[in-house]
Amino acid sequence: MNALQISVKDLQANKLSALLNVMLVAFGIGILTVLLLAGKQLNEKLESNAKDIDLVVGAKGSPLQLVLSSIYYIDFPTGNIPLKDARQLAANPLVKKAVPLALGDNYEGFRIAGTDTSFISLYGLTLQAGRFWKNKFEVTVGAGVAARQHLKLGSRFYGAHGLTGNSDIHKTHAYTVTGIIKPQHNVVDNLVLTGISSVWGMHEHEEEHQDHVRPGQPEPFENGEKEITSLLIQYRSPMSVVLFPRMVNQSTHMQAASPAMESARLFSLIGIGADTLQWFAALIMVISGISVFISLYNSLKERRYDLAIMRTMGASRLSLMGIVMTEGIMLTLVGSVIGLFVGHAALQLIGHFQASDQARLDGWAFDSAEAYLLLTGLAIGLLAAFIPAVQAYRTDIAKTLNQS
Repeated sequence: MNALQISVKDLQANKLSALLNVMLVAFGIGILTVLLLAGKQLNEKLESNAKDIDLVVGAKGSPLQLVLSSIYYIDFPTGNIPLKDARQLAANPLVKKAVPLALGDNYEGFRIAGTDTSFISLYGLTLQAGRFWKNKFEVTVGAGVAARQHLKLGSRFYGAHGLTGNSDIHKTHAYTVTGIIKPQHNVVDNLVLTGISSVWGMHEHEEEHQDHVRPGQPEPFENGEKEITSLLIQYRSPMSVVLFPRMVNQSTHMQAASPAMESARLFSLIGIGADTLQWFAALIMVISGISVFISLYNSLKERRYDLAIMRTMGASRLSLMGIVMTEGIMLTLVGSVIGLFVGHAALQLIGHFQASDQARLDGWAFDSAEAYLLLTGLAIGLLAAFIPAVQAYRTDIAKTLNQS
């Protein structure tokens, strides 16, 4: 029998101890896997959703809330801003592009976002079918909305007031689906896009004006005391970074929020809990290493006579050392593999029960950094088995047989 077969037999003889060690390693690796993959996926989604957006301008309030509502669509807006003030900011020489947003309604939990065609170029949207909206109450839906609500070209539906729920449905006008956007793998997949005039039209009982938008041109604003929710700003030059936010915050009744800064702030808040879990997982890994060491050490004391007999039958010192090292590696390797599987399964389960689609986690996503978790498990096994393996190497045949 070779070292691997002997190690398997020894572990089978101590099933409960081996099972405990495997569970400890699997638990620690599982937690680290969840933290690693969740952190990476959330960071990628935040970057993808905030693509090319340098600043968000909206009503006074919480900057983080403004960013969450206008870029990630996972919070309530801070309020509305006058259309005339928004137009003045959009015409500022420091601004390259200003994309208006008008929020306030939803369809089965999916946000209905009033905007213009500059939103299309901002995210580089392309169509899977149909065309982009042109007239009032025409909508272009994201791939996720179309799939989950079984929408197709020509489908009609009613929006509901508020960002969630269907308690106050607007039955005066129905939206008509004119296009379905190709999967973008970002927040757009879960949006219903329409013209700003459609959002206004749902909330007023004035004479309706038919708007026509030329492809590639921003939708014209209507006259009157209109309001929008926010502006998504792209800077014209690096100088804008210094001057424009200060100008907005100090000389207007609006506020400017940087997506980069607020995302970093959000991650810092989340990171407190994540760091605690990382330390907890690291502690479990240390405990698992100590447990493997104790298990192998006690097993070695019980098998001294067997090891001495093996030496008399021609087994070398290195062979005995290899048997003990193999046991330690097997325990942590099996535990690490199980931990990776448990981590992916837990992440998929978390994603399934997430209330929001905007940052849904995917347990089927893999990362090359997971290889380091396996290496960590192997390293723990080697360290835990080293001292028992050295003692096996130093086994005194004559002394051990005489004691027995």
